[in-house]
Amino acid sequence: MEPGSFIKQHKLFRIDQFEAATNISGTGRKASLDYHRKRGHILPVRRGLYWVVPPGSEPESCPVDPFLIAGHITPHATLAYHSALELHGRAYSSFNEVQFLAERKLRPFEFRGTLYRPVSTPLALTRRDQHEIGIETLDRSGVPLRVTGLERTFVDVLDRPELCGGWEEVWRSLDMIEYLDLPTVCRYVEALDNATTAAKVGWFLEVNRSRLMVDDQTLDKLREHSPASAHYLDRTSSEPTRYLSRWNLVVPVSLAEQSWDELA
Repeated sequence: MEPGSFIKQHKLFRIDQFEAATNISGTGRKASLDYHRKRGHILPVRRGLYWVVPPGSEPESCPVDPFLIAGHITPHATLAYHSALELHGRAYSSFNEVQFLAERKLRPFEFRGTLYRPVSTPLALTRRDQHEIGIETLDRSGVPLRVTGLERTFVDVLDRPELCGGWEEVWRSLDMIEYLDLPTVCRYVEALDNATTAAKVGWFLEVNRSRLMVDDQTLDKLREHSPASAHYLDRTSSEPTRYLSRWNLVVPVSLAEQSWDELA
């Protein structure tokens, strides 16, 4: 395929995709990409990744989609955590940060005011070769985009609330979820193999039992994976706490009461 034709067929692309389609590599690839960059056809986002400038637009001012950029930094990049909440339409706030799972270690970078933060796949999933669990592909402007499904996202943000703006943002976002496939939630919790996370998921579902139609079997299953002794939800918090004996969780009072103005 001719480089020009390849570029016209894409919204963005990586160098490996360009080479595979055009059969041009090395100095020839560099010369071709330099040619199209100088003529304003493509915009370098970071090393190895280019955004295609729409006809009639200028590279300096053409709009870019941060989610598509994050989802194509590596071949298997997957939007996750708060970014996945945003894509599922369940985020209370919008962030100028995009989080994605990367199969190799990458450094965060900034482009046009957006921070791109790579996050490692949880070790328990890697050890069990279950890193693909709960991942789906959606269409975004005609481009396939990998994202954690709603059930996995629900568990992930409870597992790592610090990636999602803290507990108020997490709780308010999850309050926007109308339905969850509870067996899928339980399977993912089991795969994560984290007792504290199991307790956090169980507690949230118990609090929202009526709204999310949570049955006793689901809560019992999550209790089986909960801590055998008391675990602190947030060891950095200095505020008064409350012990939730059913889940062996020690949580800040403001979170237990959802008194967000007092939440640190």
